[in-house]
Amino acid sequence: MAFFRAYVTPFLILLVFLVALVAVSARIFLPSDMAAPAPIEEVGAADTLGWAMPTLQAEL
Repeated sequence: MAFFRAYVTPFLILLVFLVALVAVSARIFLPSDMAAPAPIEEVGAADTLGWAMPTLQAEL
């Protein structure tokens, strides 16, 4: 158990940190249009689940 606590756990923490660092740093090498934030859906697209709301309100 001491081996796991002394060697394996710090290695896993370091590995997760390095993977996150590489994922965030990879945006530098992407084309400028791909490095932008993802587009937000249009307002009309949010109404696709609107058919479920009347049935839920009727049950309440």
